Amino acid sequence: MAAPITSDRDDKNRLDHKIVTVQRAASDLRRGLPVVVCGGGSSILVQAAELITDPWIRRLEALSGAAPLIGLTRERANVLRVSPRSAATALIRLSDHMNSAVIAAMADPADDLMQPLKGPFQVADETADLTHDAGLKLCKIARLLPAALFSAPLAGNGQAFAKGGHFLSVHAQDILNYDRNDASGLRKIIAAKVPLGGAEQTTMVAFRPHDGGTEHFALIIGDPNRHDPVLTRIHSECFTGDLLGSLKCDCGEQLNGAITHMQAAGGGVLLYLAQEGRGIGLINKLRAYQLQDQGFDTVDANERLGFHADERIFEPAAEMLKILGFGAVRLLTNNPLKVAGLEEQGITVSERVAHSFPANAHNDHYLRTKKKRSGHLL
Repeated sequence: MAAPITSDRDDKNRLDHKIVTVQRAASDLRRGLPVVVCGGGSSILVQAAELITDPWIRRLEALSGAAPLIGLTRERANVLRVSPRSAATALIRLSDHMNSAVIAAMADPADDLMQPLKGPFQVADETADLTHDAGLKLCKIARLLPAALFSAPLAGNGQAFAKGGHFLSVHAQDILNYDRNDASGLRKIIAAKVPLGGAEQTTMVAFRPHDGGTEHFALIIGDPNRHDPVLTRIHSECFTGDLLGSLKCDCGEQLNGAITHMQAAGGGVLLYLAQEGRGIGLINKLRAYQLQDQGFDTVDANERLGFHADERIFEPAAEMLKILGFGAVRLLTNNPLKVAGLEEQGITVSERVAHSFPANAHNDHYLRTKKKRSGHLL
């Protein structure tokens, strides 16, 4: 019997459903609720560690018939001197003394220096699988600390279990593919003239995925030629630097400097991406700032929180450029990873254009760290 014929619209609807389901699951985590993550023939309940309560710990055990496990990213586990059995996720047994306050402290490094001897921790016999990796990724999508409580594998069909318990179920692979799927659905929503000081001929273009997810923006300075490499800046939003004028970073100077440079060069494109704090979100960035005040550099701070040093992706930037009709760029950046990231997504980077500004007393260490540890060409 021939396979049913599906249309592009059917494929898009299925993709949108996957993305929306992941977003709904992330929303439930932010509200302190568990979700069922299914994948690889297994299903587990996942709940964010920073929002866990003692009653929910007991309920997770009752629902699955066994004590839940604590899941940490490899980066956070290394800080706590825990060796994960898998490449990405460490699973830790829940001991009798581990109540919700202890679990929250395992997830949040704010008091690490005041309580340096957390533990001892016992690594679980189980090896993390697809569902555990996806559970921590879902915490990141929810802009929470990447730490979770995982139930024991659920008996029977995970989706049926979720329906019976009024929980949301989501496929692990849909979570792990979320960033790419979300970016692939970007579309141009509206373009409007927004005259800027020093660049009056500016058009602001809004992009949103088909499913209504994360929005990004482009500033088109002047009327750049689509046939030549366009002067381009990929700029991750920075509430503290761009809007408040924070001296802890150089983001505001980079933003305004890029606009000035493009105006002087006769045009350009600035992509303003919703990837605050190198992709960890504003609240987690403030947590990283607190750790920097304790003496950790920007890389160590992100990793102590359980993140990679840089969580940003380049699919949205590449998709926006393609929609705008630009296939080649002259990239305003000091970060070689941006060059490589765009080229991996099919955008030609014909030239890297240096884009740096003098340090001040508050961001000198930050800039030196970017040069020494992140490879920025400063």
